[in-house]
Amino acid sequence: MSLAHAILGLLQQEERTGYDLKISCFDRCIAHLWPADQAQIYRTLDKLVEQGWVTCTVKIQHDRPNRKVYSLTEAGKAELIRWLQCPQPLPTIREPLLMQLFFAAQLPNEAIIQLLEQQLAAHIEKLTECEKIDLPALGDRCASREQMMQRLVLELAIRREQTYIDWLKTAINVIGDVDI
Repeated sequence: MSLAHAILGLLQQEERTGYDLKISCFDRCIAHLWPADQAQIYRTLDKLVEQGWVTCTVKIQHDRPNRKVYSLTEAGKAELIRWLQCPQPLPTIREPLLMQLFFAAQLPNEAIIQLLEQQLAAHIEKLTECEKIDLPALGDRCASREQMMQRLVLELAIRREQTYIDWLKTAINVIGDVDI
């Protein structure tokens, strides 16, 4: 998966500015799936325009800076459809905390527990953010197809965070019970 495909998918929903993509989409909607900073988004938009997958229209504003509004082209739609139909490889997961824990036998238990508790707090915060996302429940007949797809993804993100939280609590208890 690339940032480009995420942007194509978001522009398929509606035309947007780079700022709209950052604030309304990446920060509020899909940060739990694919984070991106503003510079990455603008660099990718420039590449998408060069590839002919996105067009950019400048909208003149008299009281504020002009806005560059991006929209999907037919070629961009075709690329998005192609990508949506491609199976994806399993992601390479890099977990710095797990590497620390793997080598942490030389640390006192209190130091290890402190690391785990910091991660626990971060995962609880992320779970809380995911749970705040307002999407219809699975099986809600009033929900659109798009909302159901988004809800399915959100459910996995919530379960992943809850699993990590449960594991961290177990690890804290195990290390707290070990006399070294």
